[in-house]
Amino acid sequence: GSLGRWVDDAANRLRLAGVDTARLDARVLAAHALGRAPEFVLTHPETQLDPARLSVLDGLLRRRAGREPLAQIIGEKEFWSLPFRVTAATLVPRPETEGVVEAALAWVAAGGALHRPPRVLDLGTGTGCILLALLHELPTASGLGVDISPGAVAVARDNAQRLGLAARAGFKVGDWTDGVDETFDLVVANPPYIARGDRPALAPEVREFDPPAALFAGADGLGAYRILAGQATRVLTSKGAVILEIGQGQASSVADLFAQAGFRQAALGADLAGVDRVLRLVRAGAYGSSS
Repeated sequence: GSLGRWVDDAANRLRLAGVDTARLDARVLAAHALGRAPEFVLTHPETQLDPARLSVLDGLLRRRAGREPLAQIIGEKEFWSLPFRVTAATLVPRPETEGVVEAALAWVAAGGALHRPPRVLDLGTGTGCILLALLHELPTASGLGVDISPGAVAVARDNAQRLGLAARAGFKVGDWTDGVDETFDLVVANPPYIARGDRPALAPEVREFDPPAALFAGADGLGAYRILAGQATRVLTSKGAVILEIGQGQASSVADLFAQAGFRQAALGADLAGVDRVLRLVRAGAYGSSS
């Protein structure tokens, strides 16, 4: 059959499976299987598919119809306009997490009390996307990504290599800041923040395929922030900042946890949907409160 016909059929099947972006996903799967750019699929619908190619395509389609994330099927996801390799060991990078990168860059641009190249610590680094996006934008910066999953650390290292950032990015397997023995100007994290009881409400792509340790943080979703609040002062320079992605409705709870540890909220940023997503914290005694 023809490529155009396959895309039509695949889009229908994905729509029935509850995939919102059915036609787009069908085109991306086809392009991936053909080793072509997605535009090719649009401009060459008459391309004939041999049986071998068709069976590869149908295998990919079956996985997507089973709600496996597109990024895991094709092994890649764009974040901050950079390509990141993704595996089952990593959280698929989300567009809203770019807010952490934006907030960190804004802090550095505003002087961030820095008179030297910034050192960045990314806790729960996953694919390495936050740290590597920052190093890509800040040519003098360097940093360390920590993740409890050896599989994630391997993927992050590989991404650093692919993006030409390996010289400035270190990665280690660890439990939050355990074994981290230097201080950093910027501590960034997109920790797990979903309450266990909210699991049924998640999209199947997230619930069934993202690593659970990267999603769930105890009964109230705040478990990781409690740990981070307790550990942050030890790894942060005196004028440094902590920038966190937070779940919907968690801003004041997280700010309170950090307040008890000697921090104050310096800024709060919303995502495109207007949900408070990014919290910037500094030590309660630090200057720069006006932002």
